[in-house]
Amino acid sequence: MDILTINDQPGHYPRSWYAATATPPGPFAEAKGDIRADVCVVGGGYTGLSSALHLANAGFKVVLIEASRIGFGASGRNGGQVSMGQRLEQEDLEKMLGKDDARKLWDLGSEAVALVKALITEGNMDCGWSDGVIHANHRERFSAHSRAHVEHMHRVYGYDRISFLDQAAIHHEVGARHYVSGTLDKGSGHLHPLRYAFGLARMALAAGVTLHENSRMVEIIHDSKAKVRTEQATIMADHVVLGLNGYHNNALPDLASHVMPINNFIAVTEPLGEARAKELIRNNHAVADSRFVINYFRLSHDNRMIFGGGESYGYRFPADLVAKVRGPMLQVFPQLADVPIEYTWGGTLGITMSRLPYFARLSGNVFNASGFSGQGVALATLAGKIVAEAVKGQAARFDIMANLPTPTFPGGVALRTPLLVAAMLWYSLRDRL
Repeated sequence: MDILTINDQPGHYPRSWYAATATPPGPFAEAKGDIRADVCVVGGGYTGLSSALHLANAGFKVVLIEASRIGFGASGRNGGQVSMGQRLEQEDLEKMLGKDDARKLWDLGSEAVALVKALITEGNMDCGWSDGVIHANHRERFSAHSRAHVEHMHRVYGYDRISFLDQAAIHHEVGARHYVSGTLDKGSGHLHPLRYAFGLARMALAAGVTLHENSRMVEIIHDSKAKVRTEQATIMADHVVLGLNGYHNNALPDLASHVMPINNFIAVTEPLGEARAKELIRNNHAVADSRFVINYFRLSHDNRMIFGGGESYGYRFPADLVAKVRGPMLQVFPQLADVPIEYTWGGTLGITMSRLPYFARLSGNVFNASGFSGQGVALATLAGKIVAEAVKGQAARFDIMANLPTPTFPGGVALRTPLLVAAMLWYSLRDRL
């Protein structure tokens, strides 16, 4: 199985609404011959672009290689939600790590969102930032937890941008009658993810980074100076940064044992018109619901519904992506039954057992940051900055992340997929009860 080619044509963006409404900064030439750099960055998504940008700004000679196109992977295909904190709620982190370390992770998660917003401003990016993410409960049994979570964030963390939504409030915000309560976090937000990736690439270029597309890593030779080989080039570098996330393709055993690729799918309707769009999401917030097989959705700047959902039990995308996403979409918004879907696509993200990111030194001069588990827009951007700090010899924050519990998947690579199938079947059944 080749994750890079099983569903996509190398060197070509998927037919997505994002690709149709963003102008890439390239194309960039394939890496060829012998190349020397201070740092070789592997992966042209948020982690790679952010690390390259921050390293170049610190004076390093940086070469970035991307197996396909800049922003080709999850960085250019995701739901565009930019959420505060980590993938796990603070209460869960406190139980897992203790209050002091949970506070450190909250501060890092808050910084991640602030960094995204600062880079958008600095790079003058036209990527449509809008405040607000709603977590919508589809079962009444989750309401008490949501109310307690809001109170906890106010009392313990002094975070007052999150509020509880009772049934009347969530029905005011979201035109889906089956949601019974939720939370609204105005510190979080949403954006056009591919335009954001392209904005990072343009900033990296301006800082002096050399970008190469269609340059797939085939081998890393670990030594005092690392060698990264592609089919046409050998890059000699003092340091290597890996920003592969779900597209690691099992190339490195350590990474493959900690980060599992899974697929998700998105559909985009035709433009709905402003009035109809506001009936679905009144104040242009993004929404994610309480199902384990999560539905997440938001409006585009031209009033389309961008809806992500659908279960995945293998790495090959379903033949009928429209049907795959239309079912969950109509479960949430039956009033969209008459609306044509103009774009559908799938993508691959990386998850960990604990849903916490996987930071690791794979050797003394090879750094990895991945496994963002669906919260990568902000966390991967900050990861790039933290990895750049570690390359510069300031590893305190990298070590905080590297010490997080991210156990290997039981049974290794061979059993990951069967276990995923069993888990998804079980939790999708629970979602229906």
